[in-house]
Amino acid sequence: MHRDSMDRQPMLSGHGPSYGTVNPGYMAPAAGSPAMFAPQGPLPSAPPAGMFDTVPGYEGTVAGGEGGFLLPPGPAYPPPTPQQTPTQPDWNIPSISEGEAREALCSYVSSKCCYSDGPATEGVITNIQSFNTYRYRLETFTEARSTEWDQQPFTGQQVDAGLQPAPGPWDISVQAPSLFQDGTQKVKVPYTSSTKPCHSCVGMGRNPCKSCSGAGSKVCTSCNGSGFLNGTQCIHCNGRGRDNCHSCGGTGSKECSTCKGKRQLLVFINLKVKWTNNVDDFVGDHSSGLPMEKLKSVSGKELFRDAQYMVYPVMGFPDPVLGQAAERLVRDHQSRFAQTGRILQQRQTIQLIPINKVNYMWKGDTYMYFVYGQESKVSADDYPATCCCCSVI
Repeated sequence: MHRDSMDRQPMLSGHGPSYGTVNPGYMAPAAGSPAMFAPQGPLPSAPPAGMFDTVPGYEGTVAGGEGGFLLPPGPAYPPPTPQQTPTQPDWNIPSISEGEAREALCSYVSSKCCYSDGPATEGVITNIQSFNTYRYRLETFTEARSTEWDQQPFTGQQVDAGLQPAPGPWDISVQAPSLFQDGTQKVKVPYTSSTKPCHSCVGMGRNPCKSCSGAGSKVCTSCNGSGFLNGTQCIHCNGRGRDNCHSCGGTGSKECSTCKGKRQLLVFINLKVKWTNNVDDFVGDHSSGLPMEKLKSVSGKELFRDAQYMVYPVMGFPDPVLGQAAERLVRDHQSRFAQTGRILQQRQTIQLIPINKVNYMWKGDTYMYFVYGQESKVSADDYPATCCCCSVI
């Protein structure tokens, strides 16, 4: 950007012609700084035209939006190695006791505002059946980078564009969050900062007041601009027919909201770094009747854990269906997420989730509920002692 173009700033009040308008036939408008003409034609956007090509390596960066995900350089991680699952894991979870089953139901009932505790305390448990249910979970922790042009009012910040080549998007050091924790961070790319006249106010620092169209005054609402009311001089406007604009204080202009009155903008490239923990689960068929989606909110007994830069599908699991699911998910994650960023770490786990189906009788009828997860959550859709509103919840 040329220095002489920044020095030639449009003059404000007192240094040029007055652009205020006088209401014909009436007194002069309210005193104050002369109003300003609104800029003519479309306003340029930041950054100025042509700047897109001045920063090598950032040609696709756009203003006001992301320039798309930037692919990292070659893989920075070794190839995955096979990990054997436990040779003799404990695949069985014993049934809960009758006391534990009753305690879980009583706790569940007490959390409901309109449930009676009669069935929970008086019901006779007739059978408890346990199910071995396993969940395979794959987590892929990724880092994605994108760039966008940004701007700030220029208040003397460092201007470093062109002093030396800007570092590449993946050469900029950032502090990542803990593994498998989502996070974002913005970094100003070094050697991309320059200045330009504010495009919103054309470098004037102020914009015409929209409320009075830059006149600094409005037609008096009491006398409708005549200056007289019921044959006498209007006391509201002192006979002028116009009132000071309250929005701009009679100046006809307001501080530019883009440059905050500084007339110039610092424009630069922002690097946006986004860390995401991408999670997929596979739950084996447990044939218990409990809906699968309920298992998403509970934990189980961990039987296997493997964390590497890139994991290898689990091997040696007794049910081949889980091995097939693991192979499919690992292949999908490594293919999909390598297209939009860098895979920092992967983790795969196998959990055994307890599910207990409890049958009980109350007042001659048979009912059923589930106790599931390490948290002993309860699902009791046919609980017999609820009011109308609670039975719907």
